[in-house]
Amino acid sequence: MAAAMEGALLRWGALKDRGFGLAQEAVAAGLEPLHVNVAIAIAGLALTNKLVPAVRDMFIKAGLFGIDLNKPGRQRVPESAGVIVGAVYLVCMFVFIPVPYVWERFRPGRQPADHLDFPYRNFVEFISALLSICCMVFLGFADDVLNVKWRYKLVLPTIASLPLLLVYFANFGSTTIIVPHPVRAWSGWESVDLGLIYYLFMSMIAVFCTNCINILAGINGVEVGQAVVIAVSLVVNNVLQLGGPCHDAHLFSLYFLVPFLATTLPLLRFNWFPASARRAGERAGGKAITATRSRKSHNTKKGATRRDDDAAAVAHGGDVLLRFNNLTLINFVLKMVGPCSEERLTTYVLAVQVFFSGVAFLVRYGLVKFFYDIVL
Repeated sequence: MAAAMEGALLRWGALKDRGFGLAQEAVAAGLEPLHVNVAIAIAGLALTNKLVPAVRDMFIKAGLFGIDLNKPGRQRVPESAGVIVGAVYLVCMFVFIPVPYVWERFRPGRQPADHLDFPYRNFVEFISALLSICCMVFLGFADDVLNVKWRYKLVLPTIASLPLLLVYFANFGSTTIIVPHPVRAWSGWESVDLGLIYYLFMSMIAVFCTNCINILAGINGVEVGQAVVIAVSLVVNNVLQLGGPCHDAHLFSLYFLVPFLATTLPLLRFNWFPASARRAGERAGGKAITATRSRKSHNTKKGATRRDDDAAAVAHGGDVLLRFNNLTLINFVLKMVGPCSEERLTTYVLAVQVFFSGVAFLVRYGLVKFFYDIVL
């Protein structure tokens, strides 16, 4: 037993030395942790692309499936496919955990004793973010299986955000905000320390980010498509900011977003019309980033692509068809563009998302100077 333990320790030591050697060679070759992150993300994309269709029958046998109306054959479509995306995403992030910190050890100019200056604060934030994502994936899947009521769905994201918020509190994170010029003129305050209100606000952001995508649902591809649009927008913003004073913060964000985007793209492919998989309650990504549930109800499916002069949608209420205009974004788009296919309707809705992402960029890089003197 002792000999076996000693042999295992020797093999582990050799493996560790080999890993450090590869990291040193990569640093010498000019590779950065972000390059490794992208490589891992590409591997995650390929793996997700294989796994989603491979587990189709498994989900159907477990009863996790739905039937899209207005589709030929009324085939069973597996739901909760987002748990596969969440699992692959987490594996990618777990593999990436040591990369940025090992890289720093072999930077040119580092002294042998510099490893004592390990960035524990940044490392704990990294781990806490992963823990929050793990909680969200678990709670999302539990939602699918247990069919959790809406009043509880508002609480679940708050619970999942606790690791991130409490670690931020333990690290003495700032809760001070800068007051914009129009408000500063009459309030006389240049900054305000929100204290506990800051944490309440951040917890509500977690609730909003999960449920805002969940609410806009009902047609193939729209939930996953939103996640992709938002992720791409955030990636572009972070890349544009890498040369600024908050380089480390934006790089930290990219470490999470790139694998999320890569593992979500295959799900968009299978969730696109006609869907062969559904995301259903998975809130993986989101970002701490973005994540969602996509229970496509028969009611919404029945009326998703129909239009009348006095009704934007037709819902199936028991055995009676009821006409109404419920003013959802999907039905508003139908009211504006007229009757169209489900695939085209999804494209229109995502175009709206892209447009407002552009508006956000206009505010961030154009109008912000009218509100703040210094923009980081």
